[in-house]
Amino acid sequence: MNPSTIIGMFASVILLVSVLFFTAESPQSFLNLPGLAIVLAGTMAATFISYPLKEVVRVVRLVGLVFRRENTYMRDDIKELVDISRLWFKGDVRAVEEALEKARNPFLRTGIQLVIANTKEDEIFDLLRWRIARLKAREHAEAQIFRTMATYAPAFGMIGTLVGLVNMLEVMEAGDLHVIGPRMAIALLTTFYGILLANLVFKPIAVKLERRTEERLIAMNMVFEGISLITKRRLPSFIEETLNSFVANYHDEIRDPIVSERARATGDGPAKGKGPAAGKGQNA
Repeated sequence: MNPSTIIGMFASVILLVSVLFFTAESPQSFLNLPGLAIVLAGTMAATFISYPLKEVVRVVRLVGLVFRRENTYMRDDIKELVDISRLWFKGDVRAVEEALEKARNPFLRTGIQLVIANTKEDEIFDLLRWRIARLKAREHAEAQIFRTMATYAPAFGMIGTLVGLVNMLEVMEAGDLHVIGPRMAIALLTTFYGILLANLVFKPIAVKLERRTEERLIAMNMVFEGISLITKRRLPSFIEETLNSFVANYHDEIRDPIVSERARATGDGPAKGKGPAAGKGQNA
């Protein structure tokens, strides 16, 4: 399970419980099944009208990815690329083919197979870049569906509010506040449902899928770089160091605070009072 999703769901439950039990006389006052049906049915209907059926069905299956912690297996890909580069550097094509049969990354297999087939570098790079662009476009479109649903939900919430207001106006002539008040509350609840679904369900799922795409693109670009270095017959040690830079986790890309503190502790850093400013002060 994805821990951030669990934390977010737990916080959402606490928020809703707080709203229901501490801001209202009765939790049932926030329950309006017809209004919720208007928001859900309207949002789904507009989504099916906007996108092909196969895309909507595929995206619904992706909701499970939000709750699952996905591993890109970058370390495994690096190991496979380095092992293959050693075999390729030795000229053992048969061993490279056997190693490819065990590779689980289809993008990696495609690139190495093109290298073995003595395909031109430009053609290999063009094909791999096209594969990367295709994945980016497809997964961006999947996340965009949820962003579209986040746009539709508040709109249908407003539609439900208008329907409720129309029903309220029909009973205003009686002037009975015991009737007008509940009708007004029901009218406003549909807007509440629409905003809640948009900002607590649809948008977070879209952001989660977009973040997943970014991580997958980093992994694919790492494999692309490894294949590029293999085609150029770089040393396996150089390939390994280059690929490890994709997964290295630095606190700061510009300066390492740990090394700086260690240098000060050992006296290797700049000595205090020995700079140009200190020299001028002594001359003065």
